[in-house]
Amino acid sequence: MPLYKEWNPDLHSLAAIWHISEPESFFAEQIPVSAAHIAHSKRRIEFLAGRFLLQYLNKDFPLHAILRDEYDKPQLPDREYHFSISHSFPYVACVISTHSAVGIDIQCWHKSILALQHKFLSEQEQIHCEQDPKKITLAWSIKEAAYKYQGLRGVEFIEHLPISKWEQKEEYFDIAIKLQLIDPVEDVSVKGLLFDDFALAFATK
Repeated sequence: MPLYKEWNPDLHSLAAIWHISEPESFFAEQIPVSAAHIAHSKRRIEFLAGRFLLQYLNKDFPLHAILRDEYDKPQLPDREYHFSISHSFPYVACVISTHSAVGIDIQCWHKSILALQHKFLSEQEQIHCEQDPKKITLAWSIKEAAYKYQGLRGVEFIEHLPISKWEQKEEYFDIAIKLQLIDPVEDVSVKGLLFDDFALAFATK
């Protein structure tokens, strides 16, 4: 079973990372949802693996009840659980909370990220990343996690999701993002992790 990592981000949350090495049928046979509406085979297995991982963390998770809200964010109608899913093949990550909104993002390494950093990082944020492709990828993942936590459209990553704190701890990065589109402006805590193959970030209340 290729469970890569499982942990508790806080007292109210569960999270996990799965390394996809199984065929599509492995996931399809274990969850009560269909991916027949997805034409691309890789997107289909990512969809199924993400929902499989939600059910792995909570066997009673109501997969059939997931709907997209007015901002296209997957939600449960009654907010019984807050959740977030991310995939960067061959990895999928998810987080579930019984307390408040959450966001998670996983990004495998891409060398092109160095040339793209100016599109989502301010000059000061680029200084934090020290021209290191892994830290730049992590910063992208951090902003993606905050974006998913916020759940709104029309977001400009530099203007609306500025990094207000960047601290590198021994085992993780402790980040704060100012959610400029929320009134009043809210600081969300994001934890960032670097792994051999990818960066991961998760945002919690």
